[in-house]
This record gives sequence, C-alpha cells and structure tokens, in this order.
Amino acid sequence: MHDFPIHSLDSAPEASRGLLAEIETRWGFLPKLHAALAESPAALRAYEALFSLAEQTGFTPAERQVVFLTVSTFHGCGYCTAAHTFLARQAGLDEGELQALRSGRPLTGRRLESLRRFTLAVVRDRGDPGSQEVEAFLSAGFDEANVLDLLVIIAAKTISNYANHIVGTPMEEFMADPALAWSAA
Repeated sequence: MHDFPIHSLDSAPEASRGLLAEIETRWGFLPKLHAALAESPAALRAYEALFSLAEQTGFTPAERQVVFLTVSTFHGCGYCTAAHTFLARQAGLDEGELQALRSGRPLTGRRLESLRRFTLAVVRDRGDPGSQEVEAFLSAGFDEANVLDLLVIIAAKTISNYANHIVGTPMEEFMADPALAWSAA
C-alpha cells in the first residue's frame, strides 16, 4: 500500500491549513481523516462542506448517525464505523439499535429501520433503489426532501469511507476503546 501523509498544520499544503485549523478548533483535535484529506485541498473542502451540509438536512442527529453507520458498515470502513459509533451514542441512539446497525441487522423502530433500509438500497443499488423502495420510505413518514437530503449524507460518507480505504487512515486515540472497534466480517 502507498504511504499517504497524515498531515499536521505545519506539513499540510498551504491551501489546506486554514480549514485544518478550523477543524482542529471545532473538534478539539485534528482528526487523522482530515489530516489525510489535507493532501488535496479540494478533497478536504468537499468532505468538510458535505459533512457540514449533512447537519442542515431534515434528519435528526440520531437519524443522521443511522445513515452514517449504514453507509460505513456497507463500505466496510472500520475508522468511520468506530467514529460514528461514538457520535451515535452522543446523539442518543439506543444501544440495541446501535449494535444492530453495526452488525447489519434490522432495527426495531419502524422509522429508523425504514431509513436504514432505504439508505442501504440507495448505496447497494448505486442510486437506483426503485420506486417501491422510494414509496416505502415515504410511507414511513419521510418526505421528498429527505430522499434528496439522504444523498448529501451518503456523498459525505462515501468520500470518507473511500479515503480511509485508500489512505489506510490510522485510528484515533479515542478509538482504542474496545466498544468502538469494528471490522467487516
């Protein structure tokens, strides 16, 4: 595997430094994913813009984490699954639902299960889930804006999942918690 740099504020390309500094201030540390993406200022800006826009969608914080975890486990991304397990707990996602998401099992709540199923259909079928899947999602209480909002979250997670695979992003210190560890079986 090629050895990609994991940048610091000092080693990052000049065009990435300002955004990296903002990210470090916001998170309280510089996530290694962002430090890796910094090699391409465009990739860093794209990911950060999409991740920020995900918070502006019509989904609750817990619903966003359902999407993030569904995409991350589908793509087999251990880094993102660990990170979003941590964030899902902060968002108040029920531990049973969280463990079901991490293992690819159905969720017990109708709305969240509909969201998980539709997300999985969109990702699995490369954006063409079929009209039955769309109608099932809408009948679970979601609307057309939610269908399109979902694409923002999927795009953000696809960038990070793929980058982590290609770069081999090292895990963060907080991810040493065995309760966060995850690998595709």
